[in-house]
Amino acid sequence: MDRIGDILVIVDPTIAGVQPAIAKAHALAKRLEAGVELLACDTEYSREMRLAAEWAPTGNAPPVDALPAMLDRWAAPLRADGVHVETHAVAGDSLHERILSWMRNSPADLVVKDTHHHSVAKRTFTFMTNTDWNLIDACPLPLLLTKAARWGAPPVIAAAVDPGHANDPLAALDHRILDVATTLARRFDAQPHAIHAYFPSTMALAGPGGMPPMMDVSAQALAAEQEHTRSRIRQLTDEYGIDAANLHVDMAAAAQYIPRVAAEIHADLVVMGAIARSGLKRIFIGSTAERVLESLPCDVLVIKPTDFAKSLPF
Repeated sequence: MDRIGDILVIVDPTIAGVQPAIAKAHALAKRLEAGVELLACDTEYSREMRLAAEWAPTGNAPPVDALPAMLDRWAAPLRADGVHVETHAVAGDSLHERILSWMRNSPADLVVKDTHHHSVAKRTFTFMTNTDWNLIDACPLPLLLTKAARWGAPPVIAAAVDPGHANDPLAALDHRILDVATTLARRFDAQPHAIHAYFPSTMALAGPGGMPPMMDVSAQALAAEQEHTRSRIRQLTDEYGIDAANLHVDMAAAAQYIPRVAAEIHADLVVMGAIARSGLKRIFIGSTAERVLESLPCDVLVIKPTDFAKSLPF
């Protein structure tokens, strides 16, 4: 894994209390010996929220410099623990555009941001916000989306891999995912896991239409393919020292299997990839990966191909 020397944390200026992204960045900074940037973007929405929160109990508008003071309060525990912290407050809309604009001149190697349920008023129960999806789409750096739960000691870290993907025939992204996951696991004295779900080719070949009945495929054929698939994944994960007991491979839909395994092993973090679609200057996630991201019960670290930044329009 490339050295992470600077961690950019996207601070939510509407929350005065504990922010999971800052706590996770603190833990990472200590383990990786990295510095931290706390970036708060003062959008029109965040200003309205802060004004409403401060004005109600006091009857007075908060001072205009409240945001820099809040950043210093958040930075204080990290600085007291020996972490170098810089704080920055910028203004403008939209949030993801201001973040991406800031990143162009930032030394950051990793971006960390909180993610949470939308409000009921938005008629959705997904975790990802529009800003999250826009960052997944355009952020060239590893992007850690964090939830409220604290990591265990040590944390459980899993890599979601998909060798043989049509858009990644050399499994370059899978190697990058495994490299990041296992490096983080070593830094936290943890045992890494790997997860892979597959659709059996024996079923695809059993009949027309791509949806053959299960009775057309013998149990022996399915068992043989499962053994072959597991062996292929083992060849990949053995390079990274992942124990066979921590390898989770099954015939299943990835959108259901990966979140289920993450819950069963009490994962704190799942590392997964996003690929660039050929010919388009944007990321391609796909409906399966989107459902995985929405359903994961833990934090997710989204990894891009090493050449992803070359496809960006800036």
